[in-house]
Amino acid sequence: MERIWQGFWQLSDPKIWIASTIPMFIAAALSYGYTRTIDIGWFVLALLGIYLIEIGKNAVNEFVDYQTGVDRFITEDKRNPFSGGKKTIVDGKLTMKETMVIAVLTLLGALIIGIFITILREPSIFWVGVVGLALAIFYSVPPFKLNYRGMGELAVGLAFGPLIMCGTFLLLTGTWNWLVLIAGLPVAFLITAVLWINQYPDYEADIKGGKRNWLVRIGKENGVIIYALLFIGAYVSLVYLAILYKNPIWLLGLISTPLAVKSINITKKQKNNIPKLLEANQKTIQIYIITGIAMTIASILTFNI
Repeated sequence: MERIWQGFWQLSDPKIWIASTIPMFIAAALSYGYTRTIDIGWFVLALLGIYLIEIGKNAVNEFVDYQTGVDRFITEDKRNPFSGGKKTIVDGKLTMKETMVIAVLTLLGALIIGIFITILREPSIFWVGVVGLALAIFYSVPPFKLNYRGMGELAVGLAFGPLIMCGTFLLLTGTWNWLVLIAGLPVAFLITAVLWINQYPDYEADIKGGKRNWLVRIGKENGVIIYALLFIGAYVSLVYLAILYKNPIWLLGLISTPLAVKSINITKKQKNNIPKLLEANQKTIQIYIITGIAMTIASILTFNI
């Protein structure tokens, strides 16, 4: 039992829940700016549902990547905290069957929470939940296998940006707003940048396992250009938000620009030197958090319809 619990905790990897926590907090702040009230109970319940989806997605991805050999093809010198899956099956912490049981139970738990919210709070959120669950499952599972067919980056950007933010805003306010959709763009670009840089250490293993993400398709050299463009997209979106909301406080998110420049330079020089490249992986996560906090502050302080 201790082995299974350790494996579950390793698979859950709570530190990466920041990926979904950031957009949910921004959306909650936007809803507060819009209504000047916030229902903490419903927000916490939704947060629990999203975390269950995260765990389920990790479990499904772990199962498929082990089955295809991607996780097994990663050499010891390229194993690191930022990529290579959760390593639960490789490390013998969980079996394939246990991993799939965790996937089914957590995704089922998320579905139950979603139905509860749909019936008692907001019927329209049902379709947001359906899309979220579908992306979590088919990110790795056939017939779609999005992350194996060059659509994983788009799926991650869509899910952690506009989808979570619009869903959270709808839950808390009972309405849609296109400005919330636009506010999801910087988050979408930055979480995709996190995924993108984390694909570098797995590059050779992904090729061997048939994981045709876009970094594999275009190569490490061209990948640096896309990595830079993702940051540019995020910062241009922040400028656009400042114009739309008619408030320059949205430009506070640009405070992470120096870190982005440094991360790009590190990636350009160290793309084939994994130990030194990991600084860029770490800084990309820092950029995501810093920008998310800045956007949360901006969301609380202004909402012009």
